[in-house]
Amino acid sequence: MNFELTEDQELIRKSVAELASRFDDQYWQRKDRDHEFPAEFYQAVADGGWLGVTIPEEYGGHGLGITEASLVLEEVARSGGGMNAASSIHMSIFGMHPVVVHGSDELKARTLPRIATGDLHVCFGVTEPGAGLDTSRITTFARREGDHYVVNGRKVWISKALESEKILLLTRTQRYDEVARKTDGMTLFLTDLDRSKVDIRPIPKMGRNAVTSNELFIDDLIVPVEDRVGEEGKGFQYLLDGLNPERMLIAAEALGIGRVALAKAVEYGKQREVFGRPIGMNQGIQFPLADSLARLDAAELVLRKATWLYDNGRTCGREANTAKYLCAEAGFTAADRALQAHGGMGYSEEYNVSRYFRESRLMKIAPISQEMILNYLGSHALGLPRSY
Repeated sequence: MNFELTEDQELIRKSVAELASRFDDQYWQRKDRDHEFPAEFYQAVADGGWLGVTIPEEYGGHGLGITEASLVLEEVARSGGGMNAASSIHMSIFGMHPVVVHGSDELKARTLPRIATGDLHVCFGVTEPGAGLDTSRITTFARREGDHYVVNGRKVWISKALESEKILLLTRTQRYDEVARKTDGMTLFLTDLDRSKVDIRPIPKMGRNAVTSNELFIDDLIVPVEDRVGEEGKGFQYLLDGLNPERMLIAAEALGIGRVALAKAVEYGKQREVFGRPIGMNQGIQFPLADSLARLDAAELVLRKATWLYDNGRTCGREANTAKYLCAEAGFTAADRALQAHGGMGYSEEYNVSRYFRESRLMKIAPISQEMILNYLGSHALGLPRSY
């Protein structure tokens, strides 16, 4: 049993950390405050070749695994960029997986190389206001008309829609009440985000404001048949291929935020003196931080096991979900304790831990809530009756 990263994986971690260190806390604080997309950071990551880490080599990528992708996103979040940094590149690094696996050669050839170079921004259109986590209940509908589809519907919480040229869009091509299985009749497209047919409205939110979250109102969007991913009616099945890796990458981002928050708290605990002594000497400060270190280390081990299983073609649903659950909990707890350790200054923007706190809280909700993770573990791992 070997817990060490390979030399190449260590080089990836080091190289990404060095790149991300060029963008300090002040940069991210400014981008978050001004609600401005981190274009300079995104381009630096693209120029470094990291957007193509999982894209096949024949399309300009590196063809590496989820372990390597998780290291990239962990270091990006750990740099202090948090979810603003990770969300700006997350979709490019792995969101195109359904296209890689199920897209036509023509679709892959005209999109994947542009993803790898950073030339093409894509957003992911699945969630709807009336469906929430029950994806089978989406109502956005694509009606076939000869060599194209006409799409109408509404999407919500669509990250990067304002910056994106294309959208990976899940629709229904059969109504819910017309299918034998509730997950049948859904079709996936990678198509142009035509602003004359799609009204994009940013959602005011608690944090991660450098990357927008949006409502989309789609009215008679024309989608060529050539933009369909795989077969009609199998879109939901195609998405399932990417669910476990997505859990792992979100876990890596939560882990990174927890690590940087903990590091900030330790630094402050050594420097800040009250009653004639560094506050880090006090067990009321020291013990919660030490506990968070243990929790982050334990969560990381589950994450490493999950990515190893996936990259080796093994079953990994239990581990992927556990990693997401534990990393989200450990990351948020570390950020919360870092804020507490800073006292009143933690509530200010000056020390950045309040930003880590806001962004780490997101990881307990998105892309799936902690409660839904427990639903999965309860029914699939423990064999208990399904609760929903």
